[in-house]
Amino acid sequence: MSTAIPPDLEEIECALSKIECEESFAEFVKQAWPIIEPGTQLKWGWAMDAICSHLEAVTDGRILRLLMNVPPGTSKSTLVGVMWPAWEWTQNPNLRYISTAHKADLATRDNMKCRRLIQSEWYQARWPIVLVSDQNAKTKFENDSTGFRESMAFTSMTGSRGDRVILDDPLSADDANSEAALLSAELAFTETLPTRVNNEKSAIVVIMQRLHDKDTSGLILDRKLPYVHLRLPMRFEADNICETEIGFKDPRTEEGELLFEERFSEKQVADLEKTMGSYAAAGQLQQRPTPRSGGLFNREWFQPLKELPLGCQFVRGWDLAASTKKDSPYTAGVKIGKAPDGRLIIADCVRDKMTANGVRTVIKATTISDKCRVSIPQDPGQAGKAQKVAFAELLEGFDCRFSPESGDKVTRALPISAQAEAGNVYYLEGEWNKDFIDECAMFPNGKYKDQVDALSRAYSELMKMLSLGTGSVSTFAPKLGNTN
Repeated sequence: MSTAIPPDLEEIECALSKIECEESFAEFVKQAWPIIEPGTQLKWGWAMDAICSHLEAVTDGRILRLLMNVPPGTSKSTLVGVMWPAWEWTQNPNLRYISTAHKADLATRDNMKCRRLIQSEWYQARWPIVLVSDQNAKTKFENDSTGFRESMAFTSMTGSRGDRVILDDPLSADDANSEAALLSAELAFTETLPTRVNNEKSAIVVIMQRLHDKDTSGLILDRKLPYVHLRLPMRFEADNICETEIGFKDPRTEEGELLFEERFSEKQVADLEKTMGSYAAAGQLQQRPTPRSGGLFNREWFQPLKELPLGCQFVRGWDLAASTKKDSPYTAGVKIGKAPDGRLIIADCVRDKMTANGVRTVIKATTISDKCRVSIPQDPGQAGKAQKVAFAELLEGFDCRFSPESGDKVTRALPISAQAEAGNVYYLEGEWNKDFIDECAMFPNGKYKDQVDALSRAYSELMKMLSLGTGSVSTFAPKLGNTN
């Protein structure tokens, strides 16, 4: 007969807790929460389950590149930067983590919280991981299995390499208004961050709110980088449901249904939307960095036509670029006219990335086909004068007008935006429609603005032409000396 003393109830509960936590990251978070946030009650929702399940998929190797776009206030930093490394160490303490954010202080904050959790009595009773004394600082701590967690600022990542690279909010809200900050983040993500991983089995996890079409998420999506994308908008959008490769699907069914009612009530969300405004709310809350219905232009303002009415007078405006590089602007030419009944009709859009010679070839061919007035931007200085002469010679015999750009892009677009809002703008159905309307809906936050610039120019020239009574469907210009 055994004389061994049975373990007491506390030891049994601890052993059961250990098993539950190791089997489920979500369960680990729930049990560890009071240690990290002792003064804040944990409010759990399915959104947190979704984040946890995708991180578990990184742990078991199903995902090596993960992008998660979630609104602020969903405990993303706590889950990803604090809890997850501590949980993975319960199974594999030799893992090494590089954690980074747009500010070093934020990355260091989560480093310290993670260290505090690991050193807590609760954690040590279940997983007695020893942190070595010669590397136990705020920005980096290491355990006796050579695993470590190190924090640093995103745009100054140097030194160590990790099995996990965690990128948490690479940009601040203010950074979204700075082209320099956006470029700096792009260079850090494309040139520096990839060199911080250990090997082909290392994982990169990006978690952030959307701030701009050209933010780090936009870069990943635009270049179709091999990231699993978990997108959790604050309000459900039935025509844009998130589904991921691990079998997750947004469980909501009603348009506008909230993401996390346990934490954000309808009143709170409505107040946020009103305070933030449509642009900020579209990015930070909806994870779609432009208002869904449009910013300066609402998608629904543009009305389709299957054929043109007779008697329209047209102008084609151009926005010029001369590059074929992947991220360079487009050359765009938009043709707009006014019908006898007063409707404004966008009849065509030409858009491509071309060499300077390609631009000249397309403009000439399009002008010959259009047989209507052409408006081309004139660069300042002597180069602009030379360009004007070259285009005038190229388009000799056609009604070709030149003028410098005046005011910023938004100011130039306001007149045609007002007409669209009044329900007076139509478009002829064609293959070009989707890209054109998408760009208008994204303007001015979208990556590209070429078609809108061309539209603004075309409309401005059309109004000038009609006010002077000089236009017709096919107006041929006099010689070079008489061009504007």
